[in-house]
Amino acid sequence: MKQTNVRKMVLAALFLALAQVLPFLTGQIPEIGSMLCPMHIPALLCGFFCGWPWGLAVGLVAPVLRSLIFGMPPMFPAAVCMAVELAVYGAVSGLLYSKLPRKKISVYIALLGAMVSGRLAWGLARFLCAGLDVTAFGLSAFWAGAVTTAIPGILVQLVLIPVLVLTLERRNPVNA
Repeated sequence: MKQTNVRKMVLAALFLALAQVLPFLTGQIPEIGSMLCPMHIPALLCGFFCGWPWGLAVGLVAPVLRSLIFGMPPMFPAAVCMAVELAVYGAVSGLLYSKLPRKKISVYIALLGAMVSGRLAWGLARFLCAGLDVTAFGLSAFWAGAVTTAIPGILVQLVLIPVLVLTLERRNPVNA
């Protein structure tokens, strides 16, 4: 039991470090770098591999830490709202994956559930940060921020995360 907890803590630290570094790599692609949503991937993976509490913690801390260290994303409202979104990603992916049967389809259900929940949480956080003002952050701004500009990142997540989870779980089950 203690070995499993240490393993999850080390993996969570790795995912937190990846969340700090991946934006530098995707930033090298000026046209779509930020649209690839590089910090989302480690938060989602942390939920799958370490469970919902670690996924929530990594998702919550990653954008705020990156903002404090590198100044990007700007703390308010971007990092604050992203922290809510990524915390939900990590929590929901871990919670759903732990409750669903260990089948291939479960990875996709957990991933889609996390992606939809996280984007809705981001929208609510942005709306609250806008002072509940529909003119400052309304449905069109939500759609643009949560879906339209994130399409490349959504596609990367839908392809990459199931491949990684299924491959790594097959070789070495962590959260079983």
